Amino acid sequence: MANPVLSLRGVTKRFGGLVAVNAMDFDVAEREVVGLLGPNGSGKSTTLNLVSGALPLTAGSVSLWGSRISGLPAQAINRKGVSRTFQLVRLLPSMNVRENVVAGAVFGHHRRWGQDAQDHADLLLEKVGLGGKGDMSLGQLTYIDTKRVELARTLASDPKVLLLDEWLAGLNPTELQIGITLIKSLRDEGRTIILVEHVMDAIRSLCDRCVVMAAGTKIAEGTPTQVLSNKEVIRAYLGDDDA
Repeated sequence: MANPVLSLRGVTKRFGGLVAVNAMDFDVAEREVVGLLGPNGSGKSTTLNLVSGALPLTAGSVSLWGSRISGLPAQAINRKGVSRTFQLVRLLPSMNVRENVVAGAVFGHHRRWGQDAQDHADLLLEKVGLGGKGDMSLGQLTYIDTKRVELARTLASDPKVLLLDEWLAGLNPTELQIGITLIKSLRDEGRTIILVEHVMDAIRSLCDRCVVMAAGTKIAEGTPTQVLSNKEVIRAYLGDDDA
């Protein structure tokens, strides 16, 4: 792949004797949506933690536009343009909806201050479907709305690469379709996205390409149709008897 936005080479993470991520290699092109798939415990979220700087690498490297970012603090990686959501929504409970999004604008890739940050937050809240709710407390929100706030805060840093860690998990069918539509709109804006996801409808609808992990190792890579029909992928999800 010529001039990838993000490159992983030999990315490895060990916790004592456990190899959680084993020599992962893959690239992500500009404006591409890549799904990071695999059974629970396969190392997907750990891989996102390594890319975002939440965890240090044991070996290997992560590069953004050809420049190594692995080894930098998470905040420095965020300021270079890699921003993420988490499996468990992480918001600031003492702040209202708008203030949570402003926090992303102040500390992110393109820093904004004062009224500029507040206006930018309101635009993003409108984008994610929370227009007019900036003054609400987090306790007044539904589950999907807390996810929308987290996404708006992530977007407030104007990321080059957006990492979504099971952002669609736990949504009911109606909320799921709303969520898929929202991520499609981000894709259509030309954002580069890596998403960890188990929802097959979302994978088929959103992903240009998928990387599949099992026991910390990449076992397949290709289009959603290719990887979901791959015998090794089926075996990883269902076991030998069902493959």
